[in-house]
Amino acid sequence: MEMMIACILCFALTALLGRWLILPALRRLKAGQEIREVGPKWHATKAGTPTMGGLMFIIGIAATISLAGWRGMVGGDLTHIYLFLFSAVFGVIGFLDDFEKVKRHQNLGLTAIQKFLLQLAAAILFLMLMRFEGHITPHLYIPFFNVDLSLNWPVYMVFSAFVIVGAVNAVNITDGLDGLAASVTIPVALFYVTAAAWWGIMQMGVFAGAVLGGLLAFLLFNAHPAKVFMGDTGSLFLGGAVAGMAFAIDMPLILVPVGIVYIIETLSDILQVAYFKLTHGKRIFKMAPIHHHFEMCGWSEVKIVTVFTAVSAVFCALALVGILAL
Repeated sequence: MEMMIACILCFALTALLGRWLILPALRRLKAGQEIREVGPKWHATKAGTPTMGGLMFIIGIAATISLAGWRGMVGGDLTHIYLFLFSAVFGVIGFLDDFEKVKRHQNLGLTAIQKFLLQLAAAILFLMLMRFEGHITPHLYIPFFNVDLSLNWPVYMVFSAFVIVGAVNAVNITDGLDGLAASVTIPVALFYVTAAAWWGIMQMGVFAGAVLGGLLAFLLFNAHPAKVFMGDTGSLFLGGAVAGMAFAIDMPLILVPVGIVYIIETLSDILQVAYFKLTHGKRIFKMAPIHHHFEMCGWSEVKIVTVFTAVSAVFCALALVGILAL
């Protein structure tokens, strides 16, 4: 019940915040998105669309977990607070990146090394907190095989830190079309809501429910044609949320099936760059990440978002079947 309340409440709060506060404020500040010159030519029409719209669901989620998660706070379960603060740190990193882009009027923000170091520090601090609270163990559950791989703590912590950083940036890469990152993440949030309900992890469920409601409301503004982009503010926050909840259920490798679209997007980018360098200019895809390849093949943004969301939903359902059988 609390999870459903969180979802509905966050939907309402995010929709109201977006309509009456965040979107008008971003327009007044002229926080328009600068479009990458190397992207599809027709994306130039998106230039000037307000960015940093992720603030809508971030603020909505913050308010929701404060209202819907009060029972857990009274009982001493702060899982939802930890997850939000962890995600918010990445959101702040994204906000700094977005702010630099808006201020300089170019699609360049923080340097890659700056973002990496900040993200790695956030991941390490989060893992230390989760270990201290007893939420994680140095055992990697391998989905579908019902096998646990035991590691020593130092190896586990290093591995997990890089998993978090990788997952966060994979979500960020996926945010390249109107509604894509939000739509793909909706089945992921629903997966976490169901997993939390099944295992009785109520406070994580409240957070997941808030993420679900917030994203559904955000699509009112971000679905094609987008009135606002979530920016790195929103995509890095979502990456933190998706990764953080995997550790909250002590199953970091569950990110492989539930995050399959993020992984494919990232691998397409890596393969394109590597192949280009090895062959001195040849390409595997018409453009990377792979959502741009399908654009270049003539697919509409709506079709790409629909297909990618369906793939995400199928793999989240498979992952759910796997864990419910435990």
